[in-house]
Amino acid sequence: MTELLCSPKIKPEHLARKAIVYLRQSSEKQVRYNLESQRLQYEVADRIRNLGWREVEIIDSDLGSSAGMAAARREGFERVLSLIALGEVGIVGSRETGVGCWRCARFLER
Repeated sequence: MTELLCSPKIKPEHLARKAIVYLRQSSEKQVRYNLESQRLQYEVADRIRNLGWREVEIIDSDLGSSAGMAAARREGFERVLSLIALGEVGIVGSRETGVGCWRCARFLER
């Protein structure tokens, strides 16, 4: 049984769209040594499936990509924003996003 019955904010129109899970760690060192953090980030997909989504896309191309490097483009984050802007996403799952969440929320206000 899913948790859908306990989540009245989730509507059929949300479930009709895909779910995305965005993963990110700031450095190659974190990717190599903070495996617990990575495992917890991947587990967000299981939580979303338990909420009733069948199509869950995991975007993990930004693992090891630092936001502090001005020239670095985070393709995964750009994909998240594009999918949201196109109306293809019913839910975004992430863990420990910090500034990324704030930027996404500001984007959605436009």
